[in-house]
Amino acid sequence: MVNVKEQKLGQNKRMSFSKSRYTLDLPNLVEVQTKSFKWFLEEGLGEVLRDVSPITDLSGNLSIEFLSYSIDQKPKYTVEECKERDVNYAAPLRVKVRLTNKQTGEVQNSDIFMGEIPLMTETGTFVINGAERVIVSQIIRSPGMYYDSSIDKMGKRNYTAQIIPYRGAWLEYETDNNGVIFVRIDKNRKVPITMLIRALGALGERPEIETREDVCAIFGEEDRLRATFEKDESEDIAERNRTSVGQEALKEIYKKLRPGDPAVVDAAQRLLSDILFDNRRYDIAPVGRYKFDKKVALSGRIADRKLAEPAVSPITGEVIFEAGKLLSFEDACAIENAGVNEVVIELENGDRVKVFSNNTIDPVCLLGYDLKDCGINEKVRTSVMLEIIEAAEGDEDMLKTMVRNRVAELCPKHITKDDIFASINYMLCLMHDEGIGQYDDIDHLGNRRIRSVGEQLQNQLRIGFTRMNKTITDRMAAQDMDKLSPQMLINTRPVATGIREFFGSSQLSQFMDQNNPLAELTHKRRLSALGPGGLSRDRASFDVRDVHYTHYGRMCPIETPEGPNIGLISYLTTYARISDYGFIEAPYRKVEHIDDGKGNIKHVVSDQVEYMTADVEDQYIIAQANEPLADDGSFVNRVVNVRDKNEIREIEVDKVDYMDVSPKMVVSVATAMIPFLENDDNSRALMGSNMQKQAVPLMVTDSPIVGTGMEYKAAVDSGVVITAKNDGVVEYVDADKIIIVRDNGER
Repeated sequence: MVNVKEQKLGQNKRMSFSKSRYTLDLPNLVEVQTKSFKWFLEEGLGEVLRDVSPITDLSGNLSIEFLSYSIDQKPKYTVEECKERDVNYAAPLRVKVRLTNKQTGEVQNSDIFMGEIPLMTETGTFVINGAERVIVSQIIRSPGMYYDSSIDKMGKRNYTAQIIPYRGAWLEYETDNNGVIFVRIDKNRKVPITMLIRALGALGERPEIETREDVCAIFGEEDRLRATFEKDESEDIAERNRTSVGQEALKEIYKKLRPGDPAVVDAAQRLLSDILFDNRRYDIAPVGRYKFDKKVALSGRIADRKLAEPAVSPITGEVIFEAGKLLSFEDACAIENAGVNEVVIELENGDRVKVFSNNTIDPVCLLGYDLKDCGINEKVRTSVMLEIIEAAEGDEDMLKTMVRNRVAELCPKHITKDDIFASINYMLCLMHDEGIGQYDDIDHLGNRRIRSVGEQLQNQLRIGFTRMNKTITDRMAAQDMDKLSPQMLINTRPVATGIREFFGSSQLSQFMDQNNPLAELTHKRRLSALGPGGLSRDRASFDVRDVHYTHYGRMCPIETPEGPNIGLISYLTTYARISDYGFIEAPYRKVEHIDDGKGNIKHVVSDQVEYMTADVEDQYIIAQANEPLADDGSFVNRVVNVRDKNEIREIEVDKVDYMDVSPKMVVSVATAMIPFLENDDNSRALMGSNMQKQAVPLMVTDSPIVGTGMEYKAAVDSGVVITAKNDGVVEYVDADKIIIVRDNGER
C-alpha cells in the first residue's frame, strides 16, 4: 500500500509519497544572513564602541567616550531607487561622543556623523553602487585550547598544544625527546614552560612562584617538570645576580619577545601584561571563554577515575567524596558543581595525578538561577562570585546590580593565570597516557565556527575605530587643550573607508549569483573556508576538504564546487541553524522511554525538537529519520539503525536518545531538490546540485511534474516571489500593484 497524502503548498495542492508522518517546518532559509545583521545593528556596533572607549591622552587629562549610537531607520532611497541610481542602500551612523577635560572639569557632548552603514535588504543582500552583493559566511577555527600528539622517528611520543584567542597572541606548548616542555609566546622563540610559570607569578606585587617546590605545589610532582627545571636558566641567573627567580624569568621572556632591547623588569612586566591580560590586545570573545571553560572542566577529565584524596568543597568545607571512591560521570559533575577546583586521582599503576580546572563555576550551582538577564551565559570566576554573594547578603536585585557592574571580572575577555595553569595541567595529565582528557580533532565541527556577516562587519569597524583612535591621541597631544572639541579630534575617514573597502573589495563580499532564484538562495547559505583569517586554497590539505562525520545535518556532503575549491566552499543543510557562539546546530526529536506501570517500557519518539552542536551530539545515540514508527510514535522494530559518533550500527531501541527530524536534513537546499536522490551516484549528485543553479529561469513559472517538496520554500525564501506581508483577500491586481484587504478592512 503506497502512502499518498495531499499536501498544500501555498495555493497549490500536491500529492506527497513521503513515508514520514512527522514534518518539522523548515526555518527561514536566509536567516543565517538576516539574524546576523540584526545582531550587528542591535549589539555588535555597541560592543565595538565599548571596546575602544574611553580614549585618553598620554597625560590622562583628556578623554573621549563613545556613549551611544543611532542609525536612521529610513534610508534616503528605497532598494529599487538605489538600483536605478547606482547608489548604496545605506543609512547614516551617528555616535554620541563626550569629551572630558579633567583639568578644567569641562564636559562637551556632541553627535558625530561617522559615515554610512549599508543596510541589508529583506532578502539578505546589500545594494552597493546599484548592484546586489552577498557577504558569504566564513567557517574558521574556533578560539579554544587544542591538544595533539605524534610519534617521532625514534618511537617517542611528543605532545603539542595551542591556546588560540579570538584576537591576540597564541600560546603554543611542545615537548622534546627528553620530556622537556617548552612554550612559544606569539610564535616567537621557545622558552621552558617553568619560566613562563615563574614569570606569571612575578606579575603581582611580590614574586609568588620562586622555587621548584612552589611550582610543584601548584602542579604536583611531575617527571616532565623535573626535566624542564634543568633547562630553565632563571634560577642560576637569579643566584648570580642576587635577584628573584620570577624577575629573571620575566627578563628572559622579554629577550625572546623583544630581541635587542635592554631587558628591564618593569618593561618586561608591562609587556607580558599587555600581551596576555589587556582587553584591547587579547580577546577570547564569549565563544573562547565557553570553549576554555568546557575544555578544562573537571567533569570531563575525572569520570571513571579513583580519588586518591577526599574531594572537599572549598565553599562549605564538607567532604563530597572520600578517598578511594570510583567516580561516575554524575559524581564528577557533582564535584565540579560544588566549586571544587582540584582533585588528586590515582591511576591503575598507582601514580597520583593532580587534576585542576581554571577556578570557574556555573552560577546556577551557587545561586539556583542563571544570570542571562545580566549578560552572563558562561561560567563565572568562583572567587569573584563568592565576594558578590557575600556583599549582597541575600538581596537578589542588589546581587544582579553588582554582577552587571563586575561582568568584566566574572567573565574576563582575556586569558587569566588560572586558564594558563589549567591548560598546562591538562597537558601534563595527557602525558600520563591514561586518557585524562582528550586530544582534539580540528576538523570536528565542535571546533569550527561560522563568522557571519554581522561579525565580519564588526571586525571591520573595530579596525576602523582602532585607526581612528591613533589619530585622536596624536591630535590630543598636538593641539591646544582649551580650544578642543570632539569634531576637531575625531577623523571619521578610517571608519568610513574601512566599511567601503569591506563591501567593495573583501574576498567574502561577492556579486550575488542571479542566474535563477535557487542560485540566489544558495549563495546566501554558502560557507567559505577561504578569506581573511581563513585558509588559502594552495595550502589546504585533503583533511580540511574531506567530509567529516560531524557534517551530518549541518553541512551538505554533496554540494561543493568541482576544481581547486572543492571542500573549501560548502553549504548549510536545510534544517541547520547557527548558535549564538557561531557553531552549526542540527535538530533532533527526543526519544522518551515510558513505563506503562506493568513493567513494559514503550520507546516513543516525541515531537519535542532539540537543536544540538556537534560536540553535544557526540554524547548521544541517534536513530535515522526513516525508521518505521507506529501510530503512537513508538518504534516498530526492536533493533534499529543508529549513529554513534562516527559509527553507524544496529542497536536495541532502549539505548536510543534521539531521532533525525527528516531525511532531507542531511543535504542542502539545492541537493534536496533532486528527486530520488538516494538512487543517484555521489559525483553525479554533486554535478546535479551545482548545475541546477545554472538553469535558465522561466518567464512563466510552472510547477515540476516530479518534485521533492522543497520547491515552494526555496522560491518564497529566495525573495524573487512576491509574497503578502499579512493575511487577506486580493481585491485588485495589475502590472504595477496588488491590493489586499485585511480582515480588519485595512488595505
